[in-house]
Amino acid sequence: VQLQASGGGLVQAGGSLRLSCAASGRTIRRYTMGWFRQAPGKEREFVGRISGRGTLTAYADSVKGRFTISIDNNKNTVYLQMNSLKPEDTAVYYCAVDTRNAGDFEFWGQGTLVTVSS
Repeated sequence: VQLQASGGGLVQAGGSLRLSCAASGRTIRRYTMGWFRQAPGKEREFVGRISGRGTLTAYADSVKGRFTISIDNNKNTVYLQMNSLKPEDTAVYYCAVDTRNAGDFEFWGQGTLVTVSS
């Protein structure tokens, strides 16, 4: 599975961005898709995940209520809608796929940079 993330950019605190992750090579409707991020000087952290049919989601406490993950199986694309952005959300955001639905994300996109200014 190849993943292409896009949609990052510079936004002011309180603003919104929507990231996209287009998958190719396999349909993702049977897999778990995840979003992760890595801030400068920090380890990569989990942001959220969604089941392939979009029925189950989970989020990190730090983004719960502000970020929403959705999936469009017709486009084989997963989205991360980010609202009420904070400077601490600044990071490179990565999408990933877990083809075994076992909590192990084997394939990763290249990352897209989100910068939130105060």
